[in-house]
Amino acid sequence: MGRDRRYSCQTVLERTTSSACEERTATMEQLHIHSRDCILVCDGSRAILLRNDGDAHELDLVAIRTSRNEGVPSRAMGRDRPGRVHPPSGNLRSSVEVSDLHDRAERRFLASIVEEITHDIETQIVQRLVIIAPPRALAVIRPLLSMRAEAAVIGAIAKDFTKISIPEIENRLRALNV
Repeated sequence: MGRDRRYSCQTVLERTTSSACEERTATMEQLHIHSRDCILVCDGSRAILLRNDGDAHELDLVAIRTSRNEGVPSRAMGRDRPGRVHPPSGNLRSSVEVSDLHDRAERRFLASIVEEITHDIETQIVQRLVIIAPPRALAVIRPLLSMRAEAAVIGAIAKDFTKISIPEIENRLRALNV
């Protein structure tokens, strides 16, 4: 099977209509960030909500909110042995896969970020939103978005920008903004 281009790091996903919930793959050059648009930059442990206080040609990103998922060490999360399954007949036993507690914590964090963004959209603090997150985080975020929040998303970039500074994010988005 071929690689699905929707999750490639070189594509931007744009929502066309909220009722159809269609996604179309666009080149990164087709992203248009206007004045007062918001940009959510997140991964499983950090999230920054930015607003463009500049115009469509000269971005001026200002941080509105920053969130961190304070990671708990694995030893504090749980260190139990894998569960065992005993079939009704025979002496055979097999182990059950241990759940990834860090993955659960990341998913809970991303769900809380989606709740905050949904609230911001419903209270009209955010009218238009661009989501920048790694493909794995986007896969968690997308199904959690409400219809109204989906309609506000004008594009998504499948890259990890959480470890770079706001001026560097501006430079990278300036290259994309036509």
